[in-house]
Amino acid sequence: MNNKGVDKSKRQFLTSALTVVGAVGSGYLAVPFLAQMQPSVKAMAAGAPVEVDISKIEDGQLIRVAWRGKPVWVLNRQPEVLATLKTLDSELRDPQSNDSIQPPSSKNAVRSQRPEIFVAVGLCTHLGCSPTFRPEIAPVDLGDKWQGGFFCPCHGSWFDLAGRVYRGVPAPSNLEIPPYRFITDTRIMIGESSEEKSA
Repeated sequence: MNNKGVDKSKRQFLTSALTVVGAVGSGYLAVPFLAQMQPSVKAMAAGAPVEVDISKIEDGQLIRVAWRGKPVWVLNRQPEVLATLKTLDSELRDPQSNDSIQPPSSKNAVRSQRPEIFVAVGLCTHLGCSPTFRPEIAPVDLGDKWQGGFFCPCHGSWFDLAGRVYRGVPAPSNLEIPPYRFITDTRIMIGESSEEKSA
């Protein structure tokens, strides 16, 4: 093959130009591809901390909020409820919450930072159903041993008013306590722990 009449500078220019055009084109293709892998604004908001005003929660009242697509309960417990919790240890699978998901600030007898305010993820630890709030004592359908708590209608798991699971039910562990912290005496932030803010 005879290359005597070929202008090598034109060939080099065309090769360089095609390389640049190819790189720019690849960049235009890669940017949308990589951008779609980022979480959406809605997804980022779903994982964001949630601020809850607890100033209007009456004694014995439970409110529900959503955090990360899960129901979270905030319960204002009365002194008599707190007294009953101490009597249930022999009925519970994990009364000291040694095998439970909770921030260190909630690892105590009442599973909360302040005894009267209980915060928990409202999903049964068996298969993820949402238990019902049953504060009444010894209702006909649950029997004499029921001291108030959360009853899962899907498979019959029982939890006391500290989210601790009873023995002999399908749920394997206590209800999860999400990270949370008190911003003021009447406001809590679910999704941020007091340990994170003090670190």
